[in-house]
This record gives sequence, structure tokens and C-alpha cells, in this order.
Amino acid sequence: MKNFLSRGLMFTSGLILSFSLSAAKITAEKTGSKINVTINGRFFTSYVFSEDEKYPFFYPLNGPVSGGSVTSMRNAVYPHHTSLFFGCDMVNGGNYWQEGLERGRIISVNARIEKQGGDSVVISDECIWSRPGALSPVKDSRKYIISSPSETIYQIDVEISMEMLMDVVIRKTNHSLFSARMAADLAVTSGGTMINAEGAKGEKDTFGKNSAWMDFYGKRGNAVEGLAILQHPSNPWYPSPWFTRDYGFMSPTPMYWPPNDTDTQLKKGTALVLRYRVLVHSGTHTDADIAGQFDKYKVLR
Repeated sequence: MKNFLSRGLMFTSGLILSFSLSAAKITAEKTGSKINVTINGRFFTSYVFSEDEKYPFFYPLNGPVSGGSVTSMRNAVYPHHTSLFFGCDMVNGGNYWQEGLERGRIISVNARIEKQGGDSVVISDECIWSRPGALSPVKDSRKYIISSPSETIYQIDVEISMEMLMDVVIRKTNHSLFSARMAADLAVTSGGTMINAEGAKGEKDTFGKNSAWMDFYGKRGNAVEGLAILQHPSNPWYPSPWFTRDYGFMSPTPMYWPPNDTDTQLKKGTALVLRYRVLVHSGTHTDADIAGQFDKYKVLR
């Protein structure tokens, strides 16, 4: 029997079997208040959970071509936008989103690496929402699975389970839940593209619109890179409307458009499970086949 390899195909006695020549090797290392992740030896991201930060977040999120972050850490106008993050304002009188630790913090209490090496890294964390002089209204548990389905896509699967420790009231707010702040050179104001699942582009046509996903990308040298956020259909309020800004911000959130324009009220013991898929990719939304990627994601249980 004669075997030989050619371009990812195995030929065995006339049978052709496709296989992956080499899956991405993904590793993680916990150093101080960061977990650093590499993909095929290249630094991709850090999960940052420092006690002097407002909340845990990912920064940078380095593109597969340029090696530069597709998100920004902070900026002078909106310093509460920290790359890829999760938080909320107007929660029982606390602010777990904007700067000012005394107004509220989301504190990591158990960030750890569950798996590393091979074709994925798994990071988990447990967080307490805390502010001085008040009982904690929420605790959450987080799971992040980092993989690379191709050389041009880095993927983070996000699952955040929020448990209400008391009756919780969230007043109408645009500062809420899962969010990304893009690097300045990828913003629409710098010539970049923001587009949703229906093909609507820019803040004017995507703001407040319900959509399964949003992609944000722009030219970087001779390449195009960006970041897409996909909402899982199992999420409460799916598909949430998006709060978008041409300067480089996107967040799928129902909290700015609550039903009947009333406060969001959650009883003690309520558990919300929110799932998202983040794709850091090269090329446009068509090149990266974001629509096809969502079709694969939406059937996952």
C-alpha cells in the first residue's frame, strides 16, 4: 500500500482523505494579573484581571496578519472603553462600567487556565460586582475558549453566567454588557467599515437595529483586519439591538431599548447566560465569511 502527502490530502489505494496538515498550537501562561495567550508562537492577547482595574478585559487582540491590536486600550474622550470587555451601568445605583472604582467594580476572584496547549486554551474566572457601602448585586462566572479555525481567524468563545444575589434593577443605559472598542485606524471615521448581518453599514444604519452579528474592519498597510461579535441565539433578548459608534465602538445590548421603555428588573436568584463568539480576522466580512461563521455558531448547544 502506497501512502504520500500532498497539500493536505492523503492518497491511499485510490481513496482520497482530507485532513489538517497542522492545527494551530495555542498556549497560555499566567503571569501576575494577566493570562497571556500565544497562537503558533505569536502573542495574541492577554486576559487582564488586575485589582486596580474597573473590570477584567482582553487587551491587546492582535490581528493574524499585522500582529497589531484591532482594539484600543483606552482613549482620552472615552477612557471607560477598554478593548474587549463586559460590564454594566445603572445596576442598583452602582456603575460597573465607567471609570471610578468607588462607583462599582467587577472583581476577578478566581482567574485560571483550565486548559492550554494543543488546539485551544480555556480560561475561566469568577467575579463579584462590588462597591463600597453596598451589598453585591451580582456575581458571574466566565469561560473563554480561544482557538484558531484558520490561519486568518483567531476565535474567542465567550460564556458569561450572571447570578442575581438580590432583586436587581437596571435602569435604561447605553453602558451595558459585552462590548468592543476598535483601534482608531479601523474606525469608520478613519475609513473603516462597520456592517451587520443584514448588510447595513455605519452608525446611522446599524444603531438600535437588531442583528445577529456585527463586523468592524479596516485597511492596515497592505492588509485588511477587523473584529466581529456574534450573538448566540440562546441569549436572552436575542438578537439584541446594537449600540454603535462610527468612532469605533459596538455593543449588542437590550438595556438601551428595554421593552415598554421600562427598567430591566431581575429577581434574586435569576441566572442569565450570555454567549458570544469573537472573531479577529483578516480580510473583509466577505473574505472572512462572517455569515458562514455565524451559521456554524448558531447551531452549537
